[in-house]
Amino acid sequence: MDKKLNLLMFSGEYDKAMAGLILANAARDIDLEVTMFFSFWGLFLVRDPETMTLEDKTIYEKLMDVITPKGPQQLPLSHLNFSGLGRMMLEEMMEEQGAPKLIHFLKGARKKNIKFYACKLSVEIMGFKPEELLPEVEIIDAAAYLKDALESDIQLFI
Repeated sequence: MDKKLNLLMFSGEYDKAMAGLILANAARDIDLEVTMFFSFWGLFLVRDPETMTLEDKTIYEKLMDVITPKGPQQLPLSHLNFSGLGRMMLEEMMEEQGAPKLIHFLKGARKKNIKFYACKLSVEIMGFKPEELLPEVEIIDAAAYLKDALESDIQLFI
């Protein structure tokens, strides 16, 4: 099957990231080519907490690093988060059903060679350094993303 799915991940919320990664993994399972483009809050999904740094950052960039999720395992829910209690409840409900957590879907996407792109301008504005992102992430500009999206059969904005 020569079909392609393109996902633009704008949200930095656990449940929306789950939806995107579930679709991405399912698409790869049926032999679709998949690209995911992370912009603004979506970058937290591909932020590597192990490589975060405050070196050579402005005061605003340092503040942003301190008050935002350190990676995918700290993303809040889009609704009913209740300071993290809602996400904890959702994860327990998922565990009771034998459903994988967000981190498992992310690991699956990485193993399945889903292409991860980060928005160059978003990376710069948010104060990320390229080495703070997962190693699979390639930083591209909006024009490159649009070319990829135009070549796709399905485009989704999450």
